[in-house]
Amino acid sequence: MNDRFLSFTHDEWASLRANTPMTLDEGDVEKLRGINDRISVDEVAVVYLPLSRLLNLYVTASQGLYTVTDTFLGRPAAKVPYIIGVAGSVAVGKSTSSRVLQALLSRWPAHPKVDIVTTDGFLFPNEVLQQRGILDRKGFPESYDQRALLDFVASVKSGHPEVQAPVYSHEAYDIIPGATTTIGQPDIVIVEGLNVLQTGEGRLVVSDFFDFSLYVDANESDIRRWYVDRFMTLRETLFRDPESYFHRYAGLTDADALEVAAAIWDTVNGVNLKQNILPTRERAHLILTKAADHTVEQVRLRRI
Repeated sequence: MNDRFLSFTHDEWASLRANTPMTLDEGDVEKLRGINDRISVDEVAVVYLPLSRLLNLYVTASQGLYTVTDTFLGRPAAKVPYIIGVAGSVAVGKSTSSRVLQALLSRWPAHPKVDIVTTDGFLFPNEVLQQRGILDRKGFPESYDQRALLDFVASVKSGHPEVQAPVYSHEAYDIIPGATTTIGQPDIVIVEGLNVLQTGEGRLVVSDFFDFSLYVDANESDIRRWYVDRFMTLRETLFRDPESYFHRYAGLTDADALEVAAAIWDTVNGVNLKQNILPTRERAHLILTKAADHTVEQVRLRRI
């Protein structure tokens, strides 16, 4: 095991909760749970509550450091958002992890305003991807407007009063023209996406602005199964909508749907995972490793 990381079993990590109170109930967790993600209240208490305690300590220390710097420079204290990056494969559950962290962190009194931004909004529109011949590589690093994403994160970190982010529709499978969401000087921003830990080979990258980063990990065979299961669930729900980009899959037989889902994984998402996402795992400050049933079985915290 890489000695750059401290490794904790499920129970060892749970003990680090100390006396941190649980602030979510089953109803809250149900609203935060993603499709086919089996996260429970117990899992939140054992895994995410200790993590929220750690992050609260980090945020408080970071805020103190910025105050010291402003005092030294003789200027009024500025509000600098703490930025957390959350990376991992399609279907691994990083969106659920992000929402749970947002809910827990917003209940700490020192930083009540916590926003989530997904990098999906910074994908190039389908029209651009088609022109470049990379529509079938959506989610790969080259499919994102990296300059726009970098400018957005830099503006947030600089404390701009309001920063606009574009909006992506999973139903339309495209950017919504003209639609934006506003980030207005939150205490914490969670930036969630497939490739947020990518390196830049000497140039500035998005992760340079992260104060902390989390990678949600699992065996590829399990993630592949979760992806196929999610595809089958969506086939009976979202894909039924005639307005959905994926409506053409709603009428497939079970056997054909399974074959299509497996093919998409094997030719797109699995390739992206191996080539671009997994190689960034060791850059994270903390790695959550999931078992086959979606529960976190190991936590690895990078040594400071």
